[in-house]
Amino acid sequence: MAVYEDLCNVRNIGIMAHIDAGKTTTTERILFYTGRSYKLGEVHDGNAVMDWMEQEQQRGITITSAATTCFWNNYKINLIDTPGHVDFTVEVERCLRVLDGVIAVFCAVGGVESQTETVWRQANKYSIPRIAFINKMDRVGADFDRSLKMIAERLGANPVAVQIPVGCESTFEGIIDLIKGKMILFDDASLGQEVREVDIPELYQQKFTAAHMILLEKLADFDEVIMGKYLENKPVLPDEIYSALRKATLNLDMVPVLCGSAFKNKGIQPLLDGVIRYLPSPLDVPSVEGVDEEGKVATRKASDDASFCGLVFKIMSDSFVDNIAYLRIYSGTLKVGDRVYNSVKKRHEKVSKLLKIHANKREEVKEIGTGDIGALVGLKFTTTGDTLCKSGDNIVLDSMDFPEPVIGVAIEAKSKADEKKLAESLQKLALEDPSFTISVNKDTGQTIVSGMGELHLEIIIDRLLNNFKASANIGKPQVAYKETISIIQEAEAKFDQHTGAKGQYGHVVLQVEPLPRGKGFLFVNEVNEDQIPSTYLTAIEKGVVDSLDSGPLIGYPLTDIKVKLIGGSYHVEDSTEMAFGISASMAVRRVLSEADPLLLEPIMSVEVTTPDQYLGEVINDLNSKRAKIGIVESNNMLQTLHAQVPLVEMFGYSTSLRSITQGRASFTMIFSQFDVVPALKAESIVKKIRGI
Repeated sequence: MAVYEDLCNVRNIGIMAHIDAGKTTTTERILFYTGRSYKLGEVHDGNAVMDWMEQEQQRGITITSAATTCFWNNYKINLIDTPGHVDFTVEVERCLRVLDGVIAVFCAVGGVESQTETVWRQANKYSIPRIAFINKMDRVGADFDRSLKMIAERLGANPVAVQIPVGCESTFEGIIDLIKGKMILFDDASLGQEVREVDIPELYQQKFTAAHMILLEKLADFDEVIMGKYLENKPVLPDEIYSALRKATLNLDMVPVLCGSAFKNKGIQPLLDGVIRYLPSPLDVPSVEGVDEEGKVATRKASDDASFCGLVFKIMSDSFVDNIAYLRIYSGTLKVGDRVYNSVKKRHEKVSKLLKIHANKREEVKEIGTGDIGALVGLKFTTTGDTLCKSGDNIVLDSMDFPEPVIGVAIEAKSKADEKKLAESLQKLALEDPSFTISVNKDTGQTIVSGMGELHLEIIIDRLLNNFKASANIGKPQVAYKETISIIQEAEAKFDQHTGAKGQYGHVVLQVEPLPRGKGFLFVNEVNEDQIPSTYLTAIEKGVVDSLDSGPLIGYPLTDIKVKLIGGSYHVEDSTEMAFGISASMAVRRVLSEADPLLLEPIMSVEVTTPDQYLGEVINDLNSKRAKIGIVESNNMLQTLHAQVPLVEMFGYSTSLRSITQGRASFTMIFSQFDVVPALKAESIVKKIRGI
């Protein structure tokens, strides 16, 4: 496949939404109507092209992001379908980092749901232009206007409808295009492939006129041409509306809103037109920025003639070939046989094979160009978030932030012979997923694997045992606690050793104090050069950080702590960085147990949606789990309850909720923050873990 020449005709987009809003079904329709797939794949049948993993097909949910390429009206669309479950939010994060635009899918019944807010914030973080697709207009309870209002109120966006539905629920039959002034109908017999544009019936003329005027009013705030014509009551041409709407979308001033029903094959072709019309090409987004080896800002222009630069946003293990690295190319071209430089790891890599990806299928290519997304095989040192560039270029692009795991389980090989295979398999999984970590408990010697939630760990264990064929015994899920302190304390430590001609001397006085929840760690130097030269400060800070990896209560990492260097001394000949690092570590470890340590636990934001009649039972059940109940919202005989609940209390909650609501309620939970465990509860946890 040749490098795609006209970057104006390329779109790098993702599809994001709350779980079960219809992302994968929408993607399957896109593949079908663009000719990428010859038949419709269905999530509920387990044959969706993009949900290719065995675990995805069994559960009917997206677990890992899947990439593909399709073509629509001579435009090339690189498309990534992302997960909607909160446990796999890292997949959304790393995909959004390299995408230029996004389709946000909303359920017409649920509107803006909890995970929608999370992925929307992630898109805000990377300033990604969006269009919204209100899906499931055929479902009972579908409400287009309510969903539009929720996008504005909950997400702080400026949605503008460019389509309105024709009918609703069982009477939904098509859409009205507010720009063309036409009704669009989709033929059921051809699975929606035949699309007809007809004049708007008299029945819908008044509704069309009102919605069209709202569209023009909103656009007039951002476009002088439309404002002039609107004030003079002159007709505005469709091309003028398209141009103004594209500009407002790229500037993040507006979110065009479309609608349809992916499952009923309605609204997908106009959605593809919307992708082309409103979302950016690689030339419409700012040139990528990084830092050079001197720490100065460096930019790379989106051009095949520019120096090669790309970001690895995902690593995938493969049983048949070496690891596959997914890459977004921001500038230049990459060819088979090229040598590239990993500016993060400071290592050279050879490009032995280039691939274009279609879900789990691969197509070998000779070259990948600017603005494209592809994959490399055989990289030895590269991991997620690394920058690859031309040798000697040394630019480092911004990487990604990954959340810390909040739940862990103990794992051990079934026999001595299985230990090596288990260790190798775990390392492969950790390389794939930055939110999955492996650690060893210093006290028990147990290997602990940690992730973002029960489902995340369940999928990891499933893949470990079934895909990697590792034999292992799995413990029960455990919460990843943290520790902190509650009072200010000072500590002094001196490391003074003389062995042979050269001595070792380091002397520090430190003050530790608590920080507000969520502030992490802060190191502050308050001594001058006469007391301790600045050349030793890095070693002192490292000694402090190293000592915070295990707290005095039960050995969990410490957080929300400020450490000040307030005194000390040095020796001109004997002082070394190692001596100061050791003395700093000694001082911190000495003072932590005296600073009234506290145990912190992960708190989850929980959203429960239940029929009216079960609300009381749901609240009582949550109260028994130390929940802090927030607001309760009512919608169409359903109640949506928001609460803050400790993670340790949420184990097995899905079973509990099904039991008290006869399976009619659902819930989602997202990590919120760490907070202090009540004293009596903390005491029992400490005793249990210590084995007292």
